[in-house]
Amino acid sequence: MFDTLEILGLTAGACTTFSVIPQIQKIIASKSAKDISYIMYFTNCTGFVLWITYGALKGSMSLVAANAITLLLQGTVIILKYHWERK
Repeated sequence: MFDTLEILGLTAGACTTFSVIPQIQKIIASKSAKDISYIMYFTNCTGFVLWITYGALKGSMSLVAANAITLLLQGTVIILKYHWERK
């Protein structure tokens, strides 16, 4: 089972992971991502890859899971920005 610290980590990870969902919804609804910064999202994605690596080396499922999901969601924002810029 999970210890208290791992539950805390999973809860924190859920908050940061799901915070990007409103941005994705806004991009899809407005069909625009012109105000999104590639540099910020690429920097975030680099950080998430590093957190995933760190979490894997530490054996922390909460770090790996939360950051892997967030990386996918942040990648979605980058893809949507690229998609709508090409239109």
